[in-house]
Amino acid sequence: MILLVLLYSCLLFLSLPPPARSSALTTAIAANERLCFYVDADKAGEKIGFYFAVQAGGSFDIDFDVKDPNEKVILDGKRERQGDYVLTANTVGEYSFCFENDMSTLTEKLVDFDIMVESEPRREAPAKPGQVADHTSALEESTFRLNSLLMNIKRTQKYFHTRENRGFSLVKSTQNRLFWYMVLEGLGIVGMAVLQVYILQTFFTKTGRRYKV
Repeated sequence: MILLVLLYSCLLFLSLPPPARSSALTTAIAANERLCFYVDADKAGEKIGFYFAVQAGGSFDIDFDVKDPNEKVILDGKRERQGDYVLTANTVGEYSFCFENDMSTLTEKLVDFDIMVESEPRREAPAKPGQVADHTSALEESTFRLNSLLMNIKRTQKYFHTRENRGFSLVKSTQNRLFWYMVLEGLGIVGMAVLQVYILQTFFTKTGRRYKV
């Protein structure tokens, strides 16, 4: 009986469709550029997860907007560094996710984002006498609970990845500033030394009076 329950549970688990379709990308957005990505919602009521974080560039901010198939803006933001949103697809069709870097004139932005369409299927176990239905129901609940925990771990990893990239970018920027400061300081010291030598030469060669005997 136990082997039958395990076999039935494995077959049910393998027959479950993938609960989500996701697309995790990293893209560079040039100055004054608008870049859009699209996903399809196959049926009304699907959940769309949208995550993004600016990894490098300028002040680590970006403009974004999300539009439904009717070109209606359902979510937008200005100068946002990162965001994590869950939307409900009330209309079947193509949804657009656009980033715009119009606040920068020279600096490009490196954006890491993830778009996930999730229908959250929860199939009921077939009516079976005895303990088979109870075991399969418990297995389904454990599977979805494990999936939720893995998604939380994934979000935490993304958060620390973003913090690491921003810290590295800040260190690199500070290093470049210190380098150019040292270069300018060295040029200033050399310029002051040359100017002092020139002043002393001019003082001793042109300011003295000459007497003819």
